[in-house]
Amino acid sequence: MCEALRKRKRDKRGIWMFEPSVGGSLNSCTQQVLKERKKMKFMKLGSKPDTVQSKGDDARYVATELETELIVTIGNIKFYLHKFPLLSKSGYLQKLIATSRNEEKKNQVDEINISEIPGGSVAFEVCVKFCYGITVTLNAYNVFAARCAAEFLEMNETFEKSNLVYKIDVFLNSTIFRSWKDSINVFQTTRDLSPNYSNEFTLKLVKRCLDSVAYTASIDTSKVDWSYTYNRKKKLDEKAVPRDWWVEDLCELHIDLYKQAIEAIKTRGKVPIEVIGEALHAYARRRIGGFSKGSVRVIDKSLTESIIELLPDKKGSVSSSFLSKLLRASVFLGCEETVKETLKKRISEQLEETAVSDILMFDIDMVQSVVKEFMDRDPKTHPKASVAKLVDGYLAEKSRDSNLLLQNFISLAETVSSFPRQSHDGLYRAIDMFLKEHPGIGKSEKKRVCGLMDCRKLSAEACEHAVQNERLPMRVIVQVLFFEQIRVNGSSTGYSTPELTTTTLNTEDDEWDHVKEY
Repeated sequence: MCEALRKRKRDKRGIWMFEPSVGGSLNSCTQQVLKERKKMKFMKLGSKPDTVQSKGDDARYVATELETELIVTIGNIKFYLHKFPLLSKSGYLQKLIATSRNEEKKNQVDEINISEIPGGSVAFEVCVKFCYGITVTLNAYNVFAARCAAEFLEMNETFEKSNLVYKIDVFLNSTIFRSWKDSINVFQTTRDLSPNYSNEFTLKLVKRCLDSVAYTASIDTSKVDWSYTYNRKKKLDEKAVPRDWWVEDLCELHIDLYKQAIEAIKTRGKVPIEVIGEALHAYARRRIGGFSKGSVRVIDKSLTESIIELLPDKKGSVSSSFLSKLLRASVFLGCEETVKETLKKRISEQLEETAVSDILMFDIDMVQSVVKEFMDRDPKTHPKASVAKLVDGYLAEKSRDSNLLLQNFISLAETVSSFPRQSHDGLYRAIDMFLKEHPGIGKSEKKRVCGLMDCRKLSAEACEHAVQNERLPMRVIVQVLFFEQIRVNGSSTGYSTPELTTTTLNTEDDEWDHVKEY
């Protein structure tokens, strides 16, 4: 056994857990770990060999020398059975046979139709095998349907001690609902049950599944005796349980069930709201095709809207990048304007944290709309310098498009013209890129574009580039030389002014590339 599995033990709830050792090697025991993860909790009932056989696609019978006494029809499948094994354990069948019995046909085979049974023919066959004492295996994938069918058939303690209802409940409470993976798998199967089977009992059982999932996801991570969630790909030597350990596992759920699970987790109030945001982002990446690449499919419109509805209201609970991707998807999918407006407002609340790459997929009108939303908020509590830098970077990238209109460029740049900037290097870079990609514009247009920039706030590096830039009007070059000379003279005499203090471009976003950018 590999070292990572050396500390295998059963916890207080009877679930097998694994404690990875610090020195465990991922490469040496990955396959063994995966095999252990695939092991599912199960319960075997009965001891007799399986004698239920098929005749064609629409007939099931128990191989025995006894003649058939009862035919049960479920959908298009007929079960040829015997009364005693079934009627001794099922109150429903006992009453049904009693009410349908005709003295004149007492020697004939009784035929009944119970197509309304939850789980259909598959769940009914599980119940049949239990009645005959035939070995049947219950697991996370069939236990829900079997439990609903057993409830429907009234296979309870009234007719026999330790009847099927009792045995399944013990299995659920002692094993299934104490296993994180199995709880998810059972919850997933609840969707397979036809809405026609929905009743007070099935809804109650669904809630038990949901409560189990929500409870486990809400446990304090310091109390979680857990190695690795079965979908998480991480190193085995990580000691601390991450607070989002459950996020990827819930991505297995269909959106209808996922919504219920997230709402239940929210209601418990034990999970940080930021983790809820992380969960939604993970679900969108997994379930919405092309979400991260911006090529979402029209069929995902309902799914996208559902995720947007689940977004926590608290600022910062979801990343600006995630919000931007949702906005892009909502525009592409033609979602309601109210949905898009809500997302734009959310992005504006976190605009100072947004990266150029997050908004680059938007047209200038969309970005300008978001910036105006930002400006409508209290300017005292929201820094504008970072937003000005964001817009400068956006314009520099958008200017690579030769079809970008001059008026659109100027309009967005003027929107943030009043925002404080310690340096205008980013704006200069955007202007230079625009002039490079639009060589045909006239002198007056060049003047308008360059008028957006304050030459006094260019760094020495930017000034050095500007004075050699043939794309700039001569008047601008002269201004740059003039103010650079003032700065040099001021530095030599020990005098400087705050407005001339600049920063050099030493970050990744502002790195000057004299070959490519100019």
